[in-house]
Amino acid sequence: MTLDAVKSLIREIPDFPKKGIDFKDITPVLRDKEAFNYSINMLAKALEGKNIDLIAGSEARGFIFGAPLAYKMGVGFIPVRKPRKLPPTTIKYEYELEYGIDALEMQKDAIQKGQRIIIVDDLLATGGTAYAVLKLIEQLGGIVDSLLFLIELTSLNGRKKLDGYDIISLIKY
Repeated sequence: MTLDAVKSLIREIPDFPKKGIDFKDITPVLRDKEAFNYSINMLAKALEGKNIDLIAGSEARGFIFGAPLAYKMGVGFIPVRKPRKLPPTTIKYEYELEYGIDALEMQKDAIQKGQRIIIVDDLLATGGTAYAVLKLIEQLGGIVDSLLFLIELTSLNGRKKLDGYDIISLIKY
């Protein structure tokens, strides 16, 4: 298995979720046990040598990669969810997507001050979702060590929104 083989499994769905958006569908990667396993292993390899306490993943595809990665690395996992999906008490951050406005929440006791955290998601597009997660982490006193993505859409300049942070992406479009 190679990253090129994983990339070849990612389907592009035009005009989803709205006209003008070319959605990158990772479902074929998830169905393929070798590709999914390889993807998790490559994400873990990208984090070798990092001293972290937790991995944070946003709903929903950040869960898919973040939770098994946290397990593999022997650290805890923080779910960052859509509003009203976590029991109180939570903090909230509103942000813009490439196709609208959304919000994310995190439990107030998810992080202890000074803990080092990696943000994991499937895709870096405009950077809005990742930026919201890092603002929640920092609001609670956590330190964002790095942001890790399986896929990056370079033309959408998400790195610019995350300037000053260590960004790692495995597959670029």
